[in-house]
Amino acid sequence: MSIDSDALIDWYDETARDLPWRRPGVTAWQILMSEIMLQQTPVVRVEPIWREWVARWPVPSAMAASSQGEVLRAWGRLGYPRRALRLHECARVLADEHGDEVPADVNVLLGLPGIGAYTARAVACFAYGQRVPVVDTNVRRVVARAVHGRADAANPAARDLAETEALLPGDVPRAAKFSAALMELGALICTARTPTCTNCPLPHCTWKSAGHPPSTTPRRTQKYTGTDRQARGRLLDVLRNTPTPVPRATLDLAWPQNPTQRTRALDSLLTDGLIEQTPEGLFALAGEATP
Repeated sequence: MSIDSDALIDWYDETARDLPWRRPGVTAWQILMSEIMLQQTPVVRVEPIWREWVARWPVPSAMAASSQGEVLRAWGRLGYPRRALRLHECARVLADEHGDEVPADVNVLLGLPGIGAYTARAVACFAYGQRVPVVDTNVRRVVARAVHGRADAANPAARDLAETEALLPGDVPRAAKFSAALMELGALICTARTPTCTNCPLPHCTWKSAGHPPSTTPRRTQKYTGTDRQARGRLLDVLRNTPTPVPRATLDLAWPQNPTQRTRALDSLLTDGLIEQTPEGLFALAGEATP
């Protein structure tokens, strides 16, 4: 079983979202920034921050010249701020070892800080037009439904790459567009909870033909309110919004409801290298504990 690449690409040509990182002239570095930001974060939140970053750090060396604290402040509330630190580290390596350019080779990309299997292939495909499988949650779900007739994808596995690669058209430019279209289909039409099958461009879908059998996998809801993640975010907000280190008492005010959780969140921020403590016991963003 395959996926009709002609139908999918025609649909993508007609309906693809006009996202700024898809436009002509966007560099591989700028696409890399978008891919890092888009991990577990909606487009609507990423786009304004990405535009600011492109203007502020158009090349890796520009970001490398900034401090970790500056990058964390600019990251704002995108979530999972360790991504910002890893991108800053990646910028330094690109500036020092790769001539201020993002390499096109997947294996070289995989050797960069913070670049995993998905991101390396996404950059190779979307920035350099290579015929490589790009597998995210959306792609895995579309393949599970259209090809295998399952409501949900199984747990991620090494076979996902080979299976997705087998679906790619042989023509390299069409393969790159097919990858983008497959992802777009999962993001807009073949969604996890409310797929709009009537709008699907695929002439055949095994899941639809089987009568949309329900999922056999229990859905997990990811709460945020009251979690350690929220506590960490509140503490980071304090430090992002002040130019100088602050005492522990100031951080305590940001999460007063659970002192034990607050201490755990603070310790984890220190362990992750997102914040630092001065010799005087004050707290600051990474790289800002000393003048």
